[in-house]
Amino acid sequence: MTVTVPECSESVAAVLPLGAAIGSVGISLPDAIVPNAQIAPRIGVTDEWIVRRTGIRTRRVAGPDERLATHAAQAGAAALKRAGLTAGELDLVLVATTTPDEVMPNAAPQVAHELGATRAGAFDIGAACTGFLSALAVGAAQIESGRVQTALVIGADLMSRITDPEDRSTAAVFADGAGAVVLQAAAQESRIGPIVLGADGAGADHIIVPRENGTIQMRGHETFREAVARLSLSTVQAVRAAGLRLEEVDLFVYHQANGRILSAVGERLGLPSDRVVDCISEYGNTSAATLPLALSYVETEGRLKDGNRVLLGAFGAGFTWGATVVEWGTP
Repeated sequence: MTVTVPECSESVAAVLPLGAAIGSVGISLPDAIVPNAQIAPRIGVTDEWIVRRTGIRTRRVAGPDERLATHAAQAGAAALKRAGLTAGELDLVLVATTTPDEVMPNAAPQVAHELGATRAGAFDIGAACTGFLSALAVGAAQIESGRVQTALVIGADLMSRITDPEDRSTAAVFADGAGAVVLQAAAQESRIGPIVLGADGAGADHIIVPRENGTIQMRGHETFREAVARLSLSTVQAVRAAGLRLEEVDLFVYHQANGRILSAVGERLGLPSDRVVDCISEYGNTSAATLPLALSYVETEGRLKDGNRVLLGAFGAGFTWGATVVEWGTP
């Protein structure tokens, strides 16, 4: 018996999704704003000392009854609304977090349930402050492979839950928040460029949350040095992989870890300061949430528009790091 396999017509092939694009961004923040003045006396420093060392002036802190899954779902709902989609249209929900409400179950299935994403698969991704970028890589790959059409990528952390309020190296730095983007299939080349990811477990003990006390411990000097080096290198690698030059990138959106790190990376790469996004003054370091929070921040300011080329870069515990260039918006 001979089986004849029909060939795809050019018209059908032309509409097959070939890439992924970011359709929208949404965020959710705790209501409580904590200024440096509430933290400085407790750790034996001044407001000015915190600003000079970190660039942070205020941060959002969740109350004891607030849940990470709730903020993640609210950020996701905001992103879906702006994309003109319903939760029922989602194929995949990814939550990047270090601070889920429970060890088990993961946050993602709870978030999918709160949203009403009844037909979506859902799982968490753990890569510390690089988590959102790692989740973006997974979501984009799922779309580009044709396995899913629409994915919700969320970065959410309540870092205050694992921060020692008496620790000078961390108490003023970490904060709480959530941000999400909707990824959609695009019937042309992906608007998300090659995603460069790296890891080096030799630096694992420089940022760690041991089981014994459950609070984050960080060696600031070593972390600063590695962050600047890895963010600078991965920026160059991602821009080259996208076939671009640094001067062709409109905005550089880095993980908001520390204002001095942002400045150092910008200086090392010769980037104009007005193209390096810095919103850490208002939000602090929200770990996996910083990239979508920063994207929302510059979009609200009117600095992020459809078609802009945006470098996303992150560095976190592990060590983990990565970068990519995205073309903002859907075709």
